[in-house]
Amino acid sequence: MEPTEIVDHLLKSAEWTASRSSGPGGQHRDKASTRAELTLTLDSLAGLAPEVVSQLATALALEERPLRIVVQDDRSLSRNRDIAVERLRELVSRALEPPSPPRRPTRPTRTSRERRLVEKARRGRDKVLRRPPGDASN
Repeated sequence: MEPTEIVDHLLKSAEWTASRSSGPGGQHRDKASTRAELTLTLDSLAGLAPEVVSQLATALALEERPLRIVVQDDRSLSRNRDIAVERLRELVSRALEPPSPPRRPTRPTRTSRERRLVEKARRGRDKVLRRPPGDASN
């Protein structure tokens, strides 16, 4: 199933709310509800394939709490809703990506080991210079 199809399915069961946003906008901001809030719960995943449900529930932490996407970037409610849908689309596509391959451990190269030892010796010489004159302890 494509991420866009999944997002469309989620949007059908998502809960939208609008409220007054903060920030610039003058009287318009004080009177209009332009902040868009999209809320998804675990129930929103009903009707999707079980493997997709488990991936999304884990990646979006829907088992612990509902997912809330709050947008108040623009002065228009419709634009803020579009931005929220775009953010949901990004979250879903990231959640459905296959995991990256595990890191293969590597050993430090000879040059990097030598560089580390040279830097360590230099730091030691600098610290010796910080000692008070006549301090013979090593």
